[in-house]
Formats: sequence, C-alpha cells, structure tokens
Amino acid sequence: MPERPQAENAAKAPKATKSTAAGMTTGKTAERAAEKAAAPRRQARGERRIAQLLDAAASVFCRTGYAAASTNAIAREAEVSPGTLYQFFPNKEAIAVHLGDELLRRARDMHGQAFLPENLDKPLPELLDAVLDPVIAFNCENPAFWALMHGSGIPGITQEREELHSGLLERVQGILRTFCPDGSPEELTRVSGMVLGIFKAALDLILASEGAERAAYVAELKTVLLRYLEPMLAASHPH
Repeated sequence: MPERPQAENAAKAPKATKSTAAGMTTGKTAERAAEKAAAPRRQARGERRIAQLLDAAASVFCRTGYAAASTNAIAREAEVSPGTLYQFFPNKEAIAVHLGDELLRRARDMHGQAFLPENLDKPLPELLDAVLDPVIAFNCENPAFWALMHGSGIPGITQEREELHSGLLERVQGILRTFCPDGSPEELTRVSGMVLGIFKAALDLILASEGAERAAYVAELKTVLLRYLEPMLAASHPH
C-alpha cells in the first residue's frame, strides 16, 4: 500500500517533464521572434549612426583637410565617443573611403545628367550652362567631395580619383570631338586637359566664396571657357 503513491508520482513525472520542455521550446521560439523583430531596428539605428559619422567626417575634412583630421575630431563633431566611432570604422582612412564611395556614386549620377547627348545641340554658351551648372551645384552642396577627390594623402581613394579625372576628360573630349571633328587626338586631349585645369582652378575660388561673390566667379569661369573655346570652334565651322 505505501508504494502506490510512489508509482503514481512516477507515472506523473514524464508528463511534467514534457510540459516543461514544451514551455522551454515556446520560450525560445518567442525569444527568436523578438530578436528577429528587433534586428531591423538595430540595423536602422546602425545606418543612422553611420550617416551621422559620415556627416561629421565631411565637416571635419572640409574644415581641416584630410591630413590634419583625426578620428577624435570626427567623434567630437558627431557628438559620440571614440569607442562608438570604432564600432563602425577602424580608422580615418576607412571613413574617408566610405564617404568617398558614396559621394562618387552621386557624382557619377550627376555627371550623367550634366553630359546629356541633347546638350550637344545647344549653342556653346547654353552648352556651358547645361554642363557646368549641375557640376558646380553638386560641388557646392558637397564640399567634402572636392576635399577628398582633389586632396592628397588618401591612399584608399587614389584609384577612384584617377578614374574620376579620366572619366571627365573623356566626356570633355567627346564634346570637343562633336564640335571639332577635324581636331587631332593630341589637340583634343590638350584642350580637354586645359578645360579641366581651368575648371578646377575656378572651383577653388567658387567654393571659397558665397552669395553674389560666388555667382560672379561662376560667371567669370563661363566667360573664360567661352573665350577659350570659341576660336577653336569657329576654326572648325568657318561658315
């Protein structure tokens, strides 16, 4: 008689174990579901933090130049700790490369809009407006692009900088070839290089000024290029 309760308890034990296991499985499933639901929020927070750090880096690079910039200065600009910065970027160069890649992508999109084929049908003054205005606007809105692409001491983006220059040179040569089909390759290369050199020198002045002074420099740039290119175009189309 005394052994009967023990047998009953033994029979009930597996049921308790199964119930506990089921509860644990349900708990783990709920935990995984919660983690899965939280993942997009963590990703969104991470993306916002990266954007915050890149904006801060852009400001620091423009203010001090790449060589003088530091991760501590970027962290201060972003109002975060250096430790937070290092969670996303191992060093200053990695930040510059990430920022440069993003700006290069946007710059290439802008160049595609500036160098539209239909612009070649416009008279030279209107062609200069159509090409220069979006390029200048982009650089004014993104001064860090100029600081990174035309600065020095940034090994991670040297190739991208060279590719950007080569791409622009080819686009300018394409325009000149349309207006001056008889121009030799050497002449077109030389004139294209001069056009880019004039543009870069003027852009330094444009970015360093604001308001009416900036507009005046833009007008001067267009005047210089117009007077430089007009004789060449006139020689190719004498009538």
